[in-house]
Amino acid sequence: MPSIIAEVRANRAAILCLLGLAASAACAAAPPHTLAKPDLGPNVFIFDPAMPPNAMQAQIDKIYAQQQHSEFGAGRYALLFLPGEYHLDVPVGFYTQVLGLGATPDSVHITGNVHADASLPRNNATCTFWRAAEGFSVTPTGGTMQWAVSQAVPFRRMHVHGNLVLHQQHGWASGGWMSDTLVDGNVDSGTQQQWISRNSDWASWTGANWNMVFVGIPHPPAGEWPQPPYTKVAQTPIVREKPFLEVDAKGNWSVRLPALRTNSVGITWRSGSTPGRSIALSHFYIARPDRDTASSINAQLARGKDLLLTPGIYDLAEPIRISRANTVVMGLGFATLHPTHGTAAITTADADGIEIAGILLDAGEQRSPVLLEVGPQGSNASHAKNPITLHDVFFRIGGAGVGRAQVNLRINSHDTIVDHTWIWRADHGSGVGWTSNTSDNGLVVNADRVTIYGLFVEHHQQFQVLWNGNYGRTYFYQSEIPYDPPDQPSYTSAPGTNGWASYKVADSVTHHEAWGLGVYSVFRHPNVVLSRAIEVPRTPGVHFHHMMTIALDDKGEISNVINDQGGPTSIHPRTTPRVADYP
Repeated sequence: MPSIIAEVRANRAAILCLLGLAASAACAAAPPHTLAKPDLGPNVFIFDPAMPPNAMQAQIDKIYAQQQHSEFGAGRYALLFLPGEYHLDVPVGFYTQVLGLGATPDSVHITGNVHADASLPRNNATCTFWRAAEGFSVTPTGGTMQWAVSQAVPFRRMHVHGNLVLHQQHGWASGGWMSDTLVDGNVDSGTQQQWISRNSDWASWTGANWNMVFVGIPHPPAGEWPQPPYTKVAQTPIVREKPFLEVDAKGNWSVRLPALRTNSVGITWRSGSTPGRSIALSHFYIARPDRDTASSINAQLARGKDLLLTPGIYDLAEPIRISRANTVVMGLGFATLHPTHGTAAITTADADGIEIAGILLDAGEQRSPVLLEVGPQGSNASHAKNPITLHDVFFRIGGAGVGRAQVNLRINSHDTIVDHTWIWRADHGSGVGWTSNTSDNGLVVNADRVTIYGLFVEHHQQFQVLWNGNYGRTYFYQSEIPYDPPDQPSYTSAPGTNGWASYKVADSVTHHEAWGLGVYSVFRHPNVVLSRAIEVPRTPGVHFHHMMTIALDDKGEISNVINDQGGPTSIHPRTTPRVADYP
């Protein structure tokens, strides 16, 4: 027992030294092997239970004061909590990621508040984007945690000791995502327009609006689509959880790579650590935006390193090229890749097991043919046993400035899994206009057997999604078609067809399936309509389940939900056309 106590004291002493909270003489005496604290740059803050709570709270408040309303600002932050107990109030602002560093969410416990609040007046959370809570447990003051969010807000590997509300006092919200999460009490989605929960559990769920999808949930809410609009899929067919940082009892830093699961239900950590393997953080090249270029990053990848992108904006004169199988690329604090010379931001080889997680790709002023390309065109290898996976990979065209791309995400490698993405052509912000922030397609899938959970794609100028590969599957789809077509001739895909369908399955496809789809219109100019929200070949192998459309403004309409079925949206009276199954 004395030796264990001594080791614990030594570890704590080393942590205090590395955080600059102990005297230099004590630091000199601390064992050097106990903690190799990585240099994660100036925008990563590592908190330890031994730190004074007032000092931690002051730093958290300082970051939030900067990020609370910084929707298109340059600040990027990650708040990392070493295992232990904390008593704090943690508001989570734009481009802020809050992470627990334990093997399970219960290794890091925050008593108090961790909350996302509406960023617009009147409790409106429809622009509460780009923030994350991952890998820790919360005992909320008053028994309820508020997470009033919309798109691009990961909520992963969380344990809420109490209730969770996904809105702020019933103001509008347009989320959202939950996975590998346990809520001991009730989840109230309230005014959330749509939501996907994957491999999570709770005591109860209340609330429904337009499109609520539950995949691999052991206790889904009662009721059947369309009233309430619950789409329930009993098992998650194939998925990996997102890689995460972990610090063990000896202070060793690593990245945990969760194992591939098939036909799964519920959380990964019910019996302890998430199954998988770990890679020492020393195997990662730790990139920083103030010193790294695409060239320096590519040189490290070519040496066989994995890549950790610390928070900030990376201006890229060429793509980051991932050529080695099983390469891991992780971003912290919404690390943002910004191509400056009209190139892609990332390209990958057609190789097994590549994982890309936690990045924002922000188009540059020079038009990129594609922002992220998975596998070169013509890829034909099978990756069924070790798929390429994308987790929390987000895209933006305009908003922070003029941005242009032809395609945002193009998938050419078979068996790829996408686990939460928002592919957004900005409808507000800087550099926004029909001829300014131009983008043809959000997603183009050329590969077979691609599976996507949580597909959010909005406002692109042609097909939001164009699916050319066979045996594709989508679990949850949310899309607003573009607000700003100036007239019908500018928004016509073929003779006799108004607009471009939001979700297009190519005529050559023989097998495709999708569950829980919502497509919305907000036309700003009169006399512009969309013939159909979803356009697919009528063939026995193509199946769609639980689809709806709605017009959110008083102009135009969506004339049909899928092909020639569903009928038109209208405002007076408001109608929300629905189609249960197609064909």
